[in-house]
Amino acid sequence: MRIEHIAVYVRDLEGARDFFVRYLGAAAGKLYHNPKTNFRSYFLSFADGARLEIMTRPEVIDGEDSMYRSGYAHIAFSLGRAEAVNVLTARLRADGYEVISEPRTTGDGCYESSVADSEGNIIELTI
Repeated sequence: MRIEHIAVYVRDLEGARDFFVRYLGAAAGKLYHNPKTNFRSYFLSFADGARLEIMTRPEVIDGEDSMYRSGYAHIAFSLGRAEAVNVLTARLRADGYEVISEPRTTGDGCYESSVADSEGNIIELTI
């Protein structure tokens, strides 16, 4: 069994799409729009076959603003090597995104950093 895709509601659909395309190499599919509900979404595909669906609709509201809220925690992207983690983290910082945790080796031996995407969702960058 494999996970087919992960879906995330966002407020700014185009901004979220641009973030994943520009920084994480996603290929965006066509915009889906249901005019009856005003639901809109993009499927984003990544080179290894993983897919992320970003979605919006008028009813999307902000929840409790905490990294430790229940539910979605983060999406991790494997960049293949430590230097790629360092470079992308620095690029995101230079472009104005918040770096949540600097590149480092964690207690369980993973090399990673964490950044907030265009919607404030946590994106983990790892080897």
